Amino acid sequence: MRVKITVVIILLGILLAGCAGETAAPSVLRLATTTSTDNSGLLAAILPAFEEQYNAQVDVIAVGTGQAIALGESGDVDVILVHARSREDAFVQAGHGTERSDVMYNDFILVGPVGDPAGVQGLALVKDALAAISQSGATFASRGDDSGTHTKELSLWEAAGISPDPTSEWYKSLGQGMGDTLTFANEAGAYTLTDRGTYLSMKDSLPGLVVIVGGNSIDENQDAALFNPYGVIPVNPDKGNINLELAESFVEWLTSVPTQQVIAGFGVETFGQPLFYPDSQPWRDQ
Repeated sequence: MRVKITVVIILLGILLAGCAGETAAPSVLRLATTTSTDNSGLLAAILPAFEEQYNAQVDVIAVGTGQAIALGESGDVDVILVHARSREDAFVQAGHGTERSDVMYNDFILVGPVGDPAGVQGLALVKDALAAISQSGATFASRGDDSGTHTKELSLWEAAGISPDPTSEWYKSLGQGMGDTLTFANEAGAYTLTDRGTYLSMKDSLPGLVVIVGGNSIDENQDAALFNPYGVIPVNPDKGNINLELAESFVEWLTSVPTQQVIAGFGVETFGQPLFYPDSQPWRDQ
């Protein structure tokens, strides 16, 4: 009997030792975000630190802001990171998200063909450039995808007093992300609105495009309408199957000073300037 008990104890010890050596499966965070944070390489640079610290796996769904918000509304993601402030506020006010937090900002710029067929390079305001592009009939490539950039573009056309016809010859509504739209503009000799970060990250593959309005850095951008803030919002857990605890941990981590410091340095070595500028409350409170 004593032998049997000893054997059982030994077996239990082996099993417990094996369990102690196992690592818990990572918790999954579903993040819907804009193509700009993905195409620029920012997420690839910062997310591994979060995954390691929280034993998490971040499943990134990079789409336009409109699609990201729709995924949040349907409860198909845990958190959204987007850049269309009025739509973000409406998302929270409608009860789809818990609270919006500032994360970072960059700016939009108008890029176009080196030859500048509309003769608009150097204008201070994009609305003036858009009016001239429309009048000249030069090709303009629109993302046409209900993204934050597309939303901004439409507001700029409105400010210029113009309603482009998506079926017209000169206005190309692509239904594509920022990277694909820039590639099209480069190949077709078209103007387009882009966030500066994605343009800089792709600049070497876009030899046919130059900055038309917005200058070579955010400090040179004279058009306040081109300011581009990003916000992060956990999805309301009432939708069910929402990993709110991890989503809130992600917000806390993303807005923390150490992560904001990484964002501040992202792109500086390669491009001579940040692709995004930290803007969280903890960062501003320093």
